[in-house]
Amino acid sequence: MSEPQFHNVAAAPEPVAPFSHAAEAGGWVFLSGQMPTHPGDDARPLPDGIEAQTRRVMDNLLIVLDGLGLGLEHVVCVRAYLVRFAEDFESMNRAYAAYFAAQRLPARTCVGVTGLARDALVEIDMIARRP
Repeated sequence: MSEPQFHNVAAAPEPVAPFSHAAEAGGWVFLSGQMPTHPGDDARPLPDGIEAQTRRVMDNLLIVLDGLGLGLEHVVCVRAYLVRFAEDFESMNRAYAAYFAAQRLPARTCVGVTGLARDALVEIDMIARRP
């Protein structure tokens, strides 16, 4: 097995803590959770509402995937974290589902949390597999 590789994608948002955008080992690619921050402007206010924040998070994850030569078709597992679980679960699902073909939904866990960095409403991470 090859040594793990650690990736940062120049076009992706600046990490909000000390971590890589992704780590890769044995064909598996683990994407760090993305926040609804804007690429190129870390100080810009977060989008308003759960649907807008979910779209920004998913778009940020797409930037990381693309930077690694991957796409959503390579994603096998997703974890989503919601601060206001009961209030935002349905709306987050609507925004999230629009990114995937109906017959190609990755395995997923969604949990409620007490808080996220930058006072975000949602954070999502992914696991992908290289073909």
